Amino acid sequence: MLDTGAMSDQLFDTGDSGAGGAGEEIPPNAPLAVRMRPRTLDEMVGQEHIVGEGSALRAAIESGRPHSAILYGPPGAGKTTLARIAARMADGAFEEESAVNAGKAEIRGVIERARERRRSSGRPTILFLDEIHRFNKAQQDALLPAVEEGLLTLIGATTENPYFEVNSALISRSQVYELAPLSTEQVEVILRRALADPERGIGDPPPIAGDALTMLAERSGGDARAALSALERAAERAVGKEIDVAAVEDALQRRAIAYDRKGDRHYDFISAWIKSTRGSDVDASLYYLGVMLEGGEDPRFLARRMVILASEDIGNADPMALLVADAAARAVDRVGLPECALNLSQAAIYLALAPKSNAATTAIGAARAEVRQNGAMTPPDYLRDAHYPGAKELGRGTGYQYAHDHPGNVAPQQYLPDGLADRVFYEPTGNGREKAFGERLAELRKRLGKP
Repeated sequence: MLDTGAMSDQLFDTGDSGAGGAGEEIPPNAPLAVRMRPRTLDEMVGQEHIVGEGSALRAAIESGRPHSAILYGPPGAGKTTLARIAARMADGAFEEESAVNAGKAEIRGVIERARERRRSSGRPTILFLDEIHRFNKAQQDALLPAVEEGLLTLIGATTENPYFEVNSALISRSQVYELAPLSTEQVEVILRRALADPERGIGDPPPIAGDALTMLAERSGGDARAALSALERAAERAVGKEIDVAAVEDALQRRAIAYDRKGDRHYDFISAWIKSTRGSDVDASLYYLGVMLEGGEDPRFLARRMVILASEDIGNADPMALLVADAAARAVDRVGLPECALNLSQAAIYLALAPKSNAATTAIGAARAEVRQNGAMTPPDYLRDAHYPGAKELGRGTGYQYAHDHPGNVAPQQYLPDGLADRVFYEPTGNGREKAFGERLAELRKRLGKP
């Protein structure tokens, strides 16, 4: 599904004629992404989970009575397109504003026109507010009464998580729909349509190599607008010759790389990133991270690997590493591409430079190996649950020493099961913070009576 983004020109009548009866005049020299914008739900590619047959949103749009909604998704996924289709089919007037340029005065004007429209003709008003996350709390609050009383049907579009960026009062009065990035196959369908449509697409398109078209679809990152814009630039420059990979690279202003998110190179590069980061080579870590991002790797996959590495290869040598990696993973979900590449870069640098220790990994591995080999041994009776009738008669809890009643809050008693009392699983490496852990551990084991 194609998203054209915020346009400087109004493509719909914002007065009383309304969108329902207004035609859309698109000049022949408009950008390809504008000319190829889907005009009906049936023309849309992707987002079947929210506009497929039988969906609530599709039914509302087709009935001409759309409900207030917030469309959340990456660039080029179809937010603006969906709003325009809803406006075209709606029995009402359509107003469009961008939160980048509009202030409280513009919103008051929309509300006043909507009030006059309802008073004079009873017709509803639909307000499409692009980049709604750019509105501050006061600006969003100015919209609330009009939405609440049904004076306006609000359709907001945002690339940011609305649960973080939009007032809860507006959220509660709207339905949030999350749009997914278009797949490579879906973008390729859109590109082929542009090549095949003599009226709206590229009128007399030059031939395009199959690998160039596929590469363009892959490198668009699920952004149909970016893909169409690059195709248009490539076609303009390929006068009398085929559009090849080099032409697409030039149009995208980035080089094609051999990367398969589902094949060997996916595993090769993530393996190289893990080993380089573990080996503390920050430059190699950043290079392999860059390869994967440019190759279209899922940033959530990269974030998960960072969280794992923070414990597997750094652990308590620098406990902050896990917090940094987890924060990066949260940022990926909140920010998304392309900006979350900055969060991943910051985390990769921290992880590469942090002191390394695999002690947490080997410790849990040793503990689980013991259990697999010998089974789970019963804890000493004084550590077992004593909160049920009859527990004392069974000796449960009897003899337990409360740690806080002893010097240094350490009770000199056995905690491991009989037969494992002297068993050691954790051995700190002495790197970074783990050096202090090791000193503390030696003291504690002595006070606990361990060798």
